[in-house]
Amino acid sequence: MLIVGLGNPGAQYEWTRHNLGFMLVDSMAREMGREVKRTECRALVGRAELEGRAVELVKPQTYMNLSGESVACLLRKRAQLRPARDLLVISDDIALPFGSIRLRARGSSGGQKGLKNIIEMLGTDEFARLRIGIQPEHPVSDTARFVLERFPAAQRAEVEKILERCADALRAVIRDGIDKAMALHNQ
Repeated sequence: MLIVGLGNPGAQYEWTRHNLGFMLVDSMAREMGREVKRTECRALVGRAELEGRAVELVKPQTYMNLSGESVACLLRKRAQLRPARDLLVISDDIALPFGSIRLRARGSSGGQKGLKNIIEMLGTDEFARLRIGIQPEHPVSDTARFVLERFPAAQRAEVEKILERCADALRAVIRDGIDKAMALHNQ
C-alpha cells in the first residue's frame, strides 16, 4: 500500500498549511522508527509496517500541483497495486474547519490541486484520501498565500494533536478498512 502525503519540498515550506500531508508522513515514519528518504519517481519513499501490513510512505517532490506524476510512476512500477485498494492520499483541505479530518474512499478533488493532478494522472478518483481541515476563522482574499503560510507558533501544539488523530485514522483504515474508519473518525 502507498500512503502519499502531499506537500511542497524545501525548508521554506516546512510547517505550512499546505504541507500537512508531508508532516503526517514524517510523524508516522518517526513513530515507526523509519525514514522517508529513498528517491524514486521524483518522490521520497520509505518502507514500513503499519498494523501488520507493508506500506510505503511517500512524499512527492514535484510540488503539490504535479503530485500525480510521482504517484502514477510509483503505481506503474508496482503493477500489483491498485489505486482503489492500495492508495491513500493525505492532503490539506481549506473547505474543512481547522483540525477536522475527513476520510473518503473516493471522490472529487474538492478544488485541491494535488488531488486533482493525481486524479488526472491516474484516470480515476477511486482511491482513499484523508483530508485535514485548515479553514481559517476569517475570510482570506488570497487562498494561495494562506495555504503557503506557516502555522502560527501558538497553533503548533494543536497541529501535533491533529496529526496524532490523523495517524489513528490511518491505522484504522489499514486495520479495519475505509468504511469502518470513516464511521469512527469522520466528524
